[in-house]
Amino acid sequence: MVKKSIKYICQSCTHQVSKWMGKCPECGQWNSFEEQLVVEIKKSNSSHGISINNSPQIVTEIETEKLFRVKTNIGEFDRVVGGGLVIGSLTLIGGEPGIGKSTLLTEVIGKIAFFNKDEKVLYISGEESVSQIANRVKRLNIGSDNLYLLHETNWQTIQEQIESIRPQYVVLDSIQTTVSSEVSASSGSVSQIREVTYELMNLCKSKGITSFVIGHITKQGVIAGPKILEHMVDTVIYFEGDQYGYYRILRVIKNRFGNTDEVGIFEMSDKGLKEVPNPSQYFLESTLEGAFGRSLTCIMEGSRSLFVEIQALVVENKGGNGRRTTQGIDNNRLAMLLAVIEKYFGIPLSFTDVYVNIVGGIRLQNRESDLSILASILSSYKSRPIDNSKIFIGEVGLTGEVRAVPRIEMRIKEMAQLNYKTLVTAKKTAQEYKGKYGIEIIGIERALELDKLL
Repeated sequence: MVKKSIKYICQSCTHQVSKWMGKCPECGQWNSFEEQLVVEIKKSNSSHGISINNSPQIVTEIETEKLFRVKTNIGEFDRVVGGGLVIGSLTLIGGEPGIGKSTLLTEVIGKIAFFNKDEKVLYISGEESVSQIANRVKRLNIGSDNLYLLHETNWQTIQEQIESIRPQYVVLDSIQTTVSSEVSASSGSVSQIREVTYELMNLCKSKGITSFVIGHITKQGVIAGPKILEHMVDTVIYFEGDQYGYYRILRVIKNRFGNTDEVGIFEMSDKGLKEVPNPSQYFLESTLEGAFGRSLTCIMEGSRSLFVEIQALVVENKGGNGRRTTQGIDNNRLAMLLAVIEKYFGIPLSFTDVYVNIVGGIRLQNRESDLSILASILSSYKSRPIDNSKIFIGEVGLTGEVRAVPRIEMRIKEMAQLNYKTLVTAKKTAQEYKGKYGIEIIGIERALELDKLL
């Protein structure tokens, strides 16, 4: 039995009400309700929802399925997805406008089409014409006879073409522009995104099609649409970076078939995206010898160690309270570290402007670089340069203590390979690894001891 009704659905949290409301009582968003036709299908409950063949099984008696992966021959991309694409998986890629999402997937499917001549690849775009996509394909020099292009926004037509062409790989660009004629809502709405994603997932899983979906993001930096979109797909990847710069970071947020800590580094050029084989050298290039206000730290991105330069500038503010400007770190974290300096170093910073920048545009997520940030600020304030062969790794607490960070041995090994001479870190770490790998390890218990090392 089919029952149709008009309901108002919040585009932020999918909360439903029978009458329009200015503010959503569930998530607190204003003017987020849209009128939509909801179709409810009542099924017979004669079986009471119990399937005879669906009964619990003992875990030791269940045969696990082996994951078959396909290499895209793009090393940074394969690293992020866990060593290659899993056959029949659904991957969602989000990023800011102009960041290069379409360019990335065009290169990915181009490589797949080139190395798998007997398998068909279908690229569907609702934002670009076939001619525009073909121009990008030719510019990237990845044309192939088994690569099909389609411009379409109606899901029912797309489904017919997929069943007709029978491709092994599908790209849908983007999910926000695709609409289903069975849902009476505008494109990009919660109902449309949920319905199209559900239909695409069922189609790809049933036929073993490996598919990619491009998603727009909001001004808050999250993928537009309902959160259920990220729950339904197998892998969620964010393509990050400054659209006016040259570097791009591919970061996985969810992966049912691999690690969620891996990142891939790319460089944007006139011929597309190029892999960065040595990211540490990329983020540390063009350093000025003898300059003060800069220090080096080592962060972990997945299984890879990255050496990053942190720059700080401390200048006197003669107009009143000092301002705090950051690029690449949380502003609240900087405020806490400045409070530590004022309290334990006795340096007044209330009437100074403090600027902190992470070179290369990379964003620091963890607190392993606290010691390096303090060193950069002190170096700028006292006009003392820091040796380029010295690395600072450690978390600083509000009581002024220096704490050890995880996976420090991997960083020390990387330092030895790149000929860094000195590591300044927590005292506990120094006691454990002192004398190993040929690196001088200086352990400090309190952040105040940092003053003697600059």
